[in-house]
Amino acid sequence: MSKVNVKREESLSIKFTHQMEEGDHRRLDLYFFLPTEMGINPQSLDEEEYYHSAIVGRRSYYSSGLHLPLVQGRFISQNKRTVEEFRLYLNLFAYQFAVAIETDRKELSQIDDVAQFYSALKDLSEIVTQLLKKFRRNEPSEPKWKHYFENSDNYLSWFCEQQLLKLMAHAPRSSDYSDIIEEVLTLCRNERSYRESKDYNSSQTKDDPNRISNKMLLLRRLIQQGVVLKEELKTLGVGLKKLTTGIATGFVMLVVSALIIKAQGVFSGLTLSLVLTLAVIYGFREIFKEDIRNALWRMIQKGRPRWSRILRDTTSQAVIGRQLVWIDFIKRKDLPSEIDEILNQRHSQNKVDADILHYGISSRISQKGFLAGYSTIQEQVNFSLVPFARYLERGKAKIYKEADGKISSDSVERRYQVYLVLRLTEGRENPQFARYKIIMNRSSIIEITESKLPDGVEPIGSELTEETK
Repeated sequence: MSKVNVKREESLSIKFTHQMEEGDHRRLDLYFFLPTEMGINPQSLDEEEYYHSAIVGRRSYYSSGLHLPLVQGRFISQNKRTVEEFRLYLNLFAYQFAVAIETDRKELSQIDDVAQFYSALKDLSEIVTQLLKKFRRNEPSEPKWKHYFENSDNYLSWFCEQQLLKLMAHAPRSSDYSDIIEEVLTLCRNERSYRESKDYNSSQTKDDPNRISNKMLLLRRLIQQGVVLKEELKTLGVGLKKLTTGIATGFVMLVVSALIIKAQGVFSGLTLSLVLTLAVIYGFREIFKEDIRNALWRMIQKGRPRWSRILRDTTSQAVIGRQLVWIDFIKRKDLPSEIDEILNQRHSQNKVDADILHYGISSRISQKGFLAGYSTIQEQVNFSLVPFARYLERGKAKIYKEADGKISSDSVERRYQVYLVLRLTEGRENPQFARYKIIMNRSSIIEITESKLPDGVEPIGSELTEETK
C-alpha cells in the first residue's frame, strides 16, 4: 500500500490521501511552485482565507478493502453484539462503500477512450450489484437493528443510482455499447423499484428533488456518525497577534510623538502651518501603521503553525489524534536542501521564477481510544485551485497554418505548469519526497504527472491513479 496517494479530482481540484495507524507521528508538507506570471502571491492571495475556503479535509476510520462488517467475523454472532456496535460497523461499511463508489465514478468520468470507459463502467455496475446483494442478504430481523439497516440501505441504493446516472449523462455516445448502457440503466431502474417496494420514501419526497436530496443528506450524516472523526479547530497565536499589534502601534506613536514635539519647536504657537504639519504626520501614521504591523507579524509568524486540531471519536469522545497545520508563502532560501536539489533537476526551460505556497500538517495519533477492531484512520484533503485560476489569462492566441493555398487558424488556450513537491517525515526517519507537474488552464486541470527524483533522494512511493497518468 502506498503511503500517499495524489490524484486529480473533478474540474479544478486535487486530493491527497493517506492512512495513519495507532501511535504514528507523521508530518506531510506540500510545496506549490506557482509561476510568477500567474500573479498568485502574498499580495493577491490571503493564505488564511484560502485555507478556510478552498481546503477541505476529512478524517475517518479506515479498513482496507470493502468488507461487509456483518460477515467479517468481528463478532461470533449477532446476539453477542450490542445495538451501538452493530450501528458503528454498519456505518463504517456504508460510508466506505459510498466513498468508493463516488471515487470510482470520478475516475471513470475522466476516461476519454470509449472502449475503456464502457469496459470500466460494466465492471463498476457488476461490483455495485454484487455488494448490494451481499449487504441485503444480511438484513437483521430484530426491529431495534432493522431501523439502522434501512437507513443505510435506502441511502446506498439512492446514491449508487445517482452516481451511475451521472456517469451515463456525460458518457461518450456510441451505439456499439448499447448492451452495457441498457444493463446499467436496468440496474438504476431496479434500485428505484426496490426502494418503492420497501416504502423507504414517501410519494411527496420522491416527487420533489429538493426533499429527496435533503433527506439523503440527512441519511449521509447519520451514516457518518461514529465513522468520521469530530474535529475541533483552534487558531494559534491569537494573543501573540494582539501583542504584535500593540508593539507596532506603540512604535508608530513613538515616532509620531517625536515628530509632533519637533514640529512644535519649529512653529511657535498654533499656526496654520503647524496644523497642516500635524495633519500630514497623522496621515502618515495611518498609512504605515498597518504595514509595520503586518511586516512584524509575518516575521514573528514565520515557521509557526497557524492552527491546531483535535480529532475525537464521535461516540466515546476519546481523543484519537492531534494535528498542527501550517500555510504560508515562503522564500526559496527557506526550502529544505533536498527540495532545492529536486528543483534543480528540472529542464532549463522550466526553471522560471515562482512564488512558493507551503501547506504542512503534522499528526500525532493516539495509541488508544480507537473504535474496537480498527487501528487506522484515513485522511483526505482536497485543494481547490479555483482561487488560482481566477488570476489566469484566457487563451487569446491563434496558430496559423497553410494547406493547398488556404490559410486556416486554430485558437490556442493558455496553459500553466504548477510544480508540487511532497515531503513526508515519519517519526525520526529520514524524509521522503515526491514531485508532480500540474498542467492547468483557467477552467480545468489538464493532467498531473509524477516526475523522477534525483539520485540519493528517497521517494515516498506514492502512486498515481489512472486519471492522473
